[in-house]
Amino acid sequence: MSVRRLDPNQPSDFEFTPENLAWAKEQIKKYPEGRHQAAVLPLLWRAQEQNDRWLPEPAIRYVGDLLGMPYIRVYEVATFYSMFNLSPVGRYHVQVCGTTPCMLRGAEDIKKVCKREIGDEREVTPEGVFSWVEVECLGACVNAPMVQINDDYYEDLTPENFEAVLSGLRRGREVKPGSQIGRQFSAPEGGPTTLLFEDDGKQEPQTERAAEEAQTLAEVQGAVEAASPVQPPEAKSGDVEKVAEESARFERPEGEPDDLTKLVDLDPDAQHALNAIGITRYGQVGRLTAEDVEWIETRYPRFKGKTAEWLAAAKALNETNTPGGVAPDAAGRETEPKDKD
Repeated sequence: MSVRRLDPNQPSDFEFTPENLAWAKEQIKKYPEGRHQAAVLPLLWRAQEQNDRWLPEPAIRYVGDLLGMPYIRVYEVATFYSMFNLSPVGRYHVQVCGTTPCMLRGAEDIKKVCKREIGDEREVTPEGVFSWVEVECLGACVNAPMVQINDDYYEDLTPENFEAVLSGLRRGREVKPGSQIGRQFSAPEGGPTTLLFEDDGKQEPQTERAAEEAQTLAEVQGAVEAASPVQPPEAKSGDVEKVAEESARFERPEGEPDDLTKLVDLDPDAQHALNAIGITRYGQVGRLTAEDVEWIETRYPRFKGKTAEWLAAAKALNETNTPGGVAPDAAGRETEPKDKD
């Protein structure tokens, strides 16, 4: 951003009109005690609007007095934001966006028109009608290149239609803001490409639609009433006996269960599965029969190949924990240990 300085020719004083002063006091009330300085931007903007769209030095001091701010602090704000014009501007002040999207779409040609039709940047035409300045992004990139003239945007500019805009304003004619190629907002150039159907605005008769819905509902209800209730299949006696047999295959011993995770490669999930079928002791694991192993591995395929390691480890733990005592077999029955030779 270029250096911004106050205009060398300044008015002797400045003060708000009674209406603007009342407005300013209402703005100040919006901020808590000790935070009134936050109103500096809207007050400076209102001062600029009152003074033919430029901000003189007496207005900066006047706003500082209203807010109890040092003049230098208000000056810093006024010189930082390019929306504050520090020198007189024309009746129509043209701000040309020169940021990348507009530059790629022809902003340089728009600047050439400004130099040819208005003059140098920041200079006011002799009749006081126009002035112009290049600014940063104005937020209408989709319709680039564009300019802001006073409070209105003029978009989709070419050197030809921009010259027509300036000519109309110079002659006092009404010039329509917005897109200069007939584009609707930010729709594609050349017209819409979607939602191309025509809507006649007529509303579909609701009585016919309601009658159709009622008929459909009646058909559904009739079909439901006519349908026979579905009965669950009867369980076969053989299935019941099989379930009962499997549930009783391993009888859970009384007392606290052993920590089966001490067995080789037996994780908590495997322990939970074995506990669920009644196996809770080392002795039960160590005395599993070949038939028991096949039954377990059929129901838990991930246990295949691991049970042999569990058996060996369980036997060792069982002998350590029950020396000369009685150990339960896989089904939970107590058996006498074999005498050692």
